[in-house]
Amino acid sequence: MTIEQLRARLVELNETGKAIQAKADAEKRDLTTEEQTEVDQIFAEFEDVENDIKRRERLAAQDERLGESRGRVVPPIEPVNQEVVVERSAESRGGLMNARLRTQEERARWGFRDFGEFCASVRGAVLTPSNTDPRLITNAAATTYGAEGTGADGGFAVPPEWRDAIMKQVDAEDSLLSQTDKQPVSGNTITFPVDETTAWQTTGGILAFWDSEAQAMAQSKPLLKDLTAKLHRLTVLVPVTDELLEDNAAMGSYVSGKAGEKMDFKITDAIINGTGAGMPLGVLNSPALVTVTKETSQTAATFHADNAAKMMARLQAKSFARSTWLINQDVLPFILKLGFAITKADGTAAGAGPMYLPPNGLANSSAYGSLLGRPIQVTEACQTVGTAGDVILADLTKYLSVVKAGGVRSLTSIHLWFDQNLTAFKFIIRMNGQPWLSAPIARKSGSNTLSHFVVTQTR
Repeated sequence: MTIEQLRARLVELNETGKAIQAKADAEKRDLTTEEQTEVDQIFAEFEDVENDIKRRERLAAQDERLGESRGRVVPPIEPVNQEVVVERSAESRGGLMNARLRTQEERARWGFRDFGEFCASVRGAVLTPSNTDPRLITNAAATTYGAEGTGADGGFAVPPEWRDAIMKQVDAEDSLLSQTDKQPVSGNTITFPVDETTAWQTTGGILAFWDSEAQAMAQSKPLLKDLTAKLHRLTVLVPVTDELLEDNAAMGSYVSGKAGEKMDFKITDAIINGTGAGMPLGVLNSPALVTVTKETSQTAATFHADNAAKMMARLQAKSFARSTWLINQDVLPFILKLGFAITKADGTAAGAGPMYLPPNGLANSSAYGSLLGRPIQVTEACQTVGTAGDVILADLTKYLSVVKAGGVRSLTSIHLWFDQNLTAFKFIIRMNGQPWLSAPIARKSGSNTLSHFVVTQTR
């Protein structure tokens, strides 16, 4: 394994350990014997991998010192938090010759100034393999096409700094993924034990009973079921021309910006509309969704105060403080004018009160204002006005999203369209998601069911 692969393994081990601890914390318990054993094994492997990295770094540093005396091209790895020293020999062929990358930032970029310079180096390796930038050779990642040391036979992995940049954009403020109950996973599948019983349930699951002195206590047992999530793959493949690669600034902006933007919306759309087949299960297709009946003789393609009030009444009470109104932008003209009538005890009118508050109204900081005290978020993933799903009252913390540890993987290949002078940039994230509930919540008193996700039927 390479040093970069070993570092990736450290990240994977760390995420796995955190996931085990997070599960125990969520269930308010200590680690089981099996979990503690697994965590101990993670600690042991983490230490072994760290030692392996240190050994390889020392060997690389020794190799560098030997290479300096003969003018060899050997990019070494030196201690962190020191200044970057770059030395170029007279025989340098456009890349770094004997470059010392001594800061974490420089090592994260492999010595490249920005993403554009990295892309230009990949192009140079395609056009003139004999003049391949040594930074690419040192950090090449093997693909199914051949060995990692030869540019024409292998792929070049995008430096970690830009991988992080993509993930941050996917997790941007307006992204629904960042608002869900996100669980990292190191494997391909994860299973969660789920308890869907309610506190007021009288049969099934753990129960409480009133009894008297000397009376034998009634027994009950947990009622759990499995929720299994298998990861699906979301990809972006971007072929880029040589002309575009020549413009460093445009290249970095185009690839990083567009890939993150497309993946962001695709995930948001799946959280709302996903079918569950090869993609996450969206809230609109979930059996846990509650649909409120429209008003009698309600005009088509409208949204009224009564719709909003009845939706709020069907949201589980514990979700009030965490809920958000997800709306299609075409619904805004209706929401901006929403209010409710105020009547006296005798039924006579006494004025009207607002349901909608604009941004900064009563210290409301939501960009689109609030409705019934909860923030509004506009998204193109919602359905058109008048269709069920144009307005969704959602507690997204009750939506489970499972993401492969490490987030977005970014790779480049010079082989797919080699004869057309194109380089392929590939971005991959593996994930899945679905609401925690498998059905609406039955009430103790009352016939209306509750849920974490509520809509009004098509109008």
